[in-house]
Amino acid sequence: MNYLAHLLLSGPDPDWQLGGLLGDFVKGPLKGERPESIEAGIRLHRRIDLLSDRHPAYLNALTRLGPQWRRLGGIGLDIWFDHLLAQHWHQWHTQPLETFVDTCWSNFHQRETWIPENAKAFIQRAEQFKLLPGYREVAIIQRTLERVGARLKRPQPLADMVPLFEADTTALEQDFHALFTDLSQQAALFRQQYFRK
Repeated sequence: MNYLAHLLLSGPDPDWQLGGLLGDFVKGPLKGERPESIEAGIRLHRRIDLLSDRHPAYLNALTRLGPQWRRLGGIGLDIWFDHLLAQHWHQWHTQPLETFVDTCWSNFHQRETWIPENAKAFIQRAEQFKLLPGYREVAIIQRTLERVGARLKRPQPLADMVPLFEADTTALEQDFHALFTDLSQQAALFRQQYFRK
């Protein structure tokens, strides 16, 4: 799962949402250096990634990309699934996508103490260029994959996956719906169990 999915799966609490975003920027063991609720969001992010990587629908989608994308296909698939989430946002949340994202950024600005520099840079760029609502557009996904591919240790043409995704639209939408339905249920369960502790 990618940024937009993690923000949504984190639930309505701004601290958990920040943790959901920071899961891509904070590595290693959590040692209580941030408020407990932010670290809980990071733990949920890690749990979601684990569940996603093992989910039959995700593995089916990855297999259909072909053996040439066996190692890096998951990067592209995560970003494409954010595209599908943005396109079908109204099915998953009552707020308009722009409102949801703008609220997240506003809440995160109030929590800057806990945000590492690399995440601050991402938030600034994403807010300035309206990146997450832009995920609805294939052209934005294409540029995102180009940038991500260029930043890899050995640069890769990740944007070459876009025609494969477009040719597999119906099956990918089914895979995404099955995956995101299960992840939504598991994320809600994780949050409930946490608050019962």
